[in-house]
Amino acid sequence: MVSRFNTRILLAFLHDLTAAGLAWLVAYWLRFNLSIPAEYWPSALSTLAWVMPLQALAFWRFGLYRGIWRFASLPDLRRILFAVGVAALLIPLALFMFQIKAIVPRSVLVLDPILLLLIMGGSRLTYRAWKEHRFGALATEREPVIILGAGGAAASLVRELAQSREWRVVGLLDDMPTKQGRDLYGVPVLGKLDSLARHAEKLNVQHAVIAMPSTSHSVRRHAAQICADAGIAALTVPAFDDLASGKVTVSALRKIELDDLLGRDPVQLDDAGLQQLIHNQVVMVSGAGGSIGSELCRQIARFQPKLLILFEMSEFALYKIEQEFNTEFPDVHILCAIGDVKHAAVIDSLLSQHQPSVIFHAAAYKHVPLMEQSNAWQAMRNNVLGTYMLAHAAQRHGVAKFVLISTDKAVNPTNVMGASKRLAEMVCQSLHAAPTDTSRTRFVAVRFGNVLGSSGSVIPKFQEQIAHGGPITVTHPDITRYFMSIPEACQLVLQAGLMGDGGEIFVLDMGEPVKIADLARDMIKLSGFSENDIKIVYSGLRPGEKLYEELLADDEHTLTTPHPKLRIAQARTVEDAWLSQALIWLTQEHIVSEAEVKQMLKKWVPEYTTQT
Repeated sequence: MVSRFNTRILLAFLHDLTAAGLAWLVAYWLRFNLSIPAEYWPSALSTLAWVMPLQALAFWRFGLYRGIWRFASLPDLRRILFAVGVAALLIPLALFMFQIKAIVPRSVLVLDPILLLLIMGGSRLTYRAWKEHRFGALATEREPVIILGAGGAAASLVRELAQSREWRVVGLLDDMPTKQGRDLYGVPVLGKLDSLARHAEKLNVQHAVIAMPSTSHSVRRHAAQICADAGIAALTVPAFDDLASGKVTVSALRKIELDDLLGRDPVQLDDAGLQQLIHNQVVMVSGAGGSIGSELCRQIARFQPKLLILFEMSEFALYKIEQEFNTEFPDVHILCAIGDVKHAAVIDSLLSQHQPSVIFHAAAYKHVPLMEQSNAWQAMRNNVLGTYMLAHAAQRHGVAKFVLISTDKAVNPTNVMGASKRLAEMVCQSLHAAPTDTSRTRFVAVRFGNVLGSSGSVIPKFQEQIAHGGPITVTHPDITRYFMSIPEACQLVLQAGLMGDGGEIFVLDMGEPVKIADLARDMIKLSGFSENDIKIVYSGLRPGEKLYEELLADDEHTLTTPHPKLRIAQARTVEDAWLSQALIWLTQEHIVSEAEVKQMLKKWVPEYTTQT
């Protein structure tokens, strides 16, 4: 590969050296009306020994061989212009200083750089045009595509797809009237977005690219809907943050995903504050192998902690996140620790040895139907007792901040899982209200709804059902849920963890609730099917499931925060004696029945109601 690269540089250099000699001689030829007199030939040839080395030196010094001819553009032409211009000044200076006895007409000194610029620039652009298939039949063999949007991303995409062997841009669509009827790098802006079906049929287009990464998600969703209605397969460019960071180029096209339809505007993080919270600090994440825990670890890794402790009960989940970090974040020092949050000795050993300054507690049992009946006692012990064990250990070992990952199901819960998470919040409230003499750990809880693609969510289930040809099962036609992406949820958890002074329950702005049936229809469309191909059937509400979730209880209100997507719930206070009573009950040796669990939940969580 290296030898091939060096060969290309050598060929480019020899081309330019030949162009330098040719331009010098042609300048003489033009000066004397296409016939160089015999007495001028010796001067023309002898001065080449000075002209060619000086120009070659200028070419090299101005970096003409760092670029690739296939992607020759204005910056390359600018470098050629500077190199030729400097050489044009050096040549007469050198001939004068070294008193070269040669006859060089002044017009030759003017014509030479002009000719050289035309030859060098023209050859590069010709080569690029040839590689872009502008000459020959290959252009018609590529798949025609229409781009939705005519802004900066679309312009970059038109340029980059000009070199593609797969796609050929035949038009653009944009709702801005001033752009319609114009050309973008030779490609016409045909009309508005909603004219896609008409232009696609006329131009025999089967694919459209949504190239509007910086617009709001509602605009991108509208564009995706236009593609679906027109029967056109929709692609999209990478997210604006990825483009801005240089991770990917705009031509890295991908299929439209559910995040694009239900996605929200980007989260604005206090990077400076998070840098202070995490950078060069020891940070611990419990449940690090889960969907939320693993994404939290990825987000934390961006801020370069001194040590990131990955605490996880599942050996396989821990192995997976370890392998990912070894590949994706090799510079981040991690410690993979297997253990149960209910095991006090293991937790004490970890905290004593490594002294984390921040703990994010994501370990929990969260699947509502599984936790509702035969596993109710295990849900209580893991979600409530496990939270106490880790939080109390954090308090004893002087951890500065403890962040609990809670859920909207903790609000007016109708199931054991939601009620157990409300009790976990109450554990943190109690501990924060009773700091020890040696430690003032700040306890913060963060509530949010469903996240797209998390383990146990409806998304993987629907994907599997579509892959098997359907039907998709939805429990009720009117059931709704709040949704956000896993990265957004974790970014807001970090932001809440930074902002929390202790004792707060942060509520995330989840946007508008989404009907699960509509979600199923979107997924069917994204998979290239219709409801005639994949049926939707309704199976009835499951144990502990309610039609809609809430982010606030009836007796709760919220306070605003400086961040537009975070509010603070004013939850009811917790009785002082409650925690000690709960611990006695939770540490019983025998298995507690489902009926007794629900009876105690009604006592401790007055807003908890069981479904009949």
